[in-house]
Amino acid sequence: MIQPQSIRTVFMGTPEFALGTLQGLIEAGLNLCAVYTQPDRPKGRGNKLTPPPVKELALQHGIPVYQPLKLRQPEVVEELRALQPDLIVVVAFGQILPKSVLEIPRYGCINVHASLLPRYRGAAPINKAIIDGETVTGVTTMNMDVGLDTGAMLVKKSLVIGPEETSGELHDRLALLGRDAMEETLRLLCAGTLVAEPQDDALSNYAPMLKKEDGLIDWSYSAEAIHNQVRGLDPWPGAYTLLEGDVLKLARTCAQTTPGGEPGTVLAASADGVEIACGSGSLLVRELQLPGKKRLPAAEFLRGRALVAGQKVGV
Repeated sequence: MIQPQSIRTVFMGTPEFALGTLQGLIEAGLNLCAVYTQPDRPKGRGNKLTPPPVKELALQHGIPVYQPLKLRQPEVVEELRALQPDLIVVVAFGQILPKSVLEIPRYGCINVHASLLPRYRGAAPINKAIIDGETVTGVTTMNMDVGLDTGAMLVKKSLVIGPEETSGELHDRLALLGRDAMEETLRLLCAGTLVAEPQDDALSNYAPMLKKEDGLIDWSYSAEAIHNQVRGLDPWPGAYTLLEGDVLKLARTCAQTTPGGEPGTVLAASADGVEIACGSGSLLVRELQLPGKKRLPAAEFLRGRALVAGQKVGV
């Protein structure tokens, strides 16, 4: 039986999604010799240099923090090697680990990935699962290799996606599930019973990094597909259409079977929401947002910007 405190561990992660797992490693009593995270970045209207969430948590616990611009630089690899880690845990780090890094720890590099691999490899698995209309997702811990999320799987944990759940809401639940999956992975590692299962590449698909353009709504799609797009891109980049030349973001939608007119036509506008015809069915939009304005419930939005039956959006 391996004692957790004997495992010299380096943690690599950057955003809020990684915080739960890092906190779990701290509480598990691992010997966290360093945290690697992305450099501080300008943020907000004042472009104030802001540290990543992982850096803030690490410093609170007195863990040394490294922020290399590029992990693959030879001097950075040598610095990491000098730490002599037994294990590297990676959660949404934001850089690809080169072979020279993967080969350093004797227990390997273990990644927490926000999908049930081999489904949804890539940068945006949470968003893509919702956009595709999946009803179940989860997290997978895996032994990292030189491929993109192709390593052998270790522990999987799943959960049900709510029919109106957004990517932001699902993100928070998966972050907690990732912590649980990593804790189980560590228990099995320490007990010497951790088993790796190769991925079946034939069952894989790819979730690429999101772009703002991904939010543009095509009203010829079904109401269900557009509903999934809206919640899958909430909070970023947001799903949008055009209203008299303005970008109009839509949120908190509901797919309906109501037959309508030409796709993109407003069927009704009331305090309950704005109903818009789709390729099949209609979409009830409960929250709307114009550029430079706050996201508003339909009732408040309509007090400032009228929408009437027969009006077209998307043009």
